Amino acid sequence: MSDNLEKAAIQWHLGFCAAAEIEFALNKKELAFSREYNLSKTPVRMDLLIIKKSSDIPIQNEIGHIFKTYNIVEYKSPDDGLTIDDYVKTVGYACLYKGLGETVDQIPLKEMTVSIFRENYPRKLIAVLKREGFAIEKRYNGIYYISGRWPFATQIIVTRQLDRKVHRSLCILSKHALEEDVRAFLETARRFTEPGDRNNADAILQVSVSANQELYEQIRRDSVMCEALRELMKDEIAKEKQAARQEARREGLQEGRQEGLQEGRREGRQEGRKEGQQEALLAAIKNLMVNLKLSAEQAMAALGIPQVEYENYTAKL
Repeated sequence: MSDNLEKAAIQWHLGFCAAAEIEFALNKKELAFSREYNLSKTPVRMDLLIIKKSSDIPIQNEIGHIFKTYNIVEYKSPDDGLTIDDYVKTVGYACLYKGLGETVDQIPLKEMTVSIFRENYPRKLIAVLKREGFAIEKRYNGIYYISGRWPFATQIIVTRQLDRKVHRSLCILSKHALEEDVRAFLETARRFTEPGDRNNADAILQVSVSANQELYEQIRRDSVMCEALRELMKDEIAKEKQAARQEARREGLQEGRQEGLQEGRREGRQEGRKEGQQEALLAAIKNLMVNLKLSAEQAMAALGIPQVEYENYTAKL
């Protein structure tokens, strides 16, 4: 797989938005999350808009201590840069959001903040900001407040420097995730009971698994952790099974239609459906082996394939 295809395959921003919701889980009733918020009728979007529903409720997560009512969030994946132009563009998103209110001053400047997330410390950007007269304050580990010329508060969050015990969901969104962080996240995520939280954990893991295949291969050897991973990603496995069934049905019908008259057509459908189902299940097995780093037997078990058929599928892998 080329580098460009690999970058396209890993949905970093989807994983980040899910991680952001988990980060602020203690205040989720007080916050409203809008992903890829459209700033106009044309596709000008900021990664995440977080609206604080009540001004007198403190945000417990330290990343949200800066939050006002309207909070514009930009995420830079490990392959993205963060230059002075990127920084100003994000501030520009906030300005557009302010300027596109339905009534005059519907969104007060004093009620806006900008947050930019990046894995590595943006040394060159910080140097430029200091040269331009901005003040940089390291408020917490990995959290830098920027003050100066903008009429609203801004911060840069360096995820690699965050307290890993507090911010596991953000720390595993990396091409260099640590096994300790992944295991701790899996243990925490297993206790999630609400569908939204479990879906967010699934989205984070899809990104993390894709970016750290060797690490998850090691974790897969631990039966307890592997079971936790399968449990959290059971919806993804279910989608693979459903896709396999649909593909089998489609191919079976196509094969059946190509056969002779009624008897031949009926036999053709049955034969085509069987072959189509096998091909679709084989593709699903391969997908689970690649995406979840499962062994062939674990993938077949997850898809509900009878054990007596394992040898047949294994021979075709």
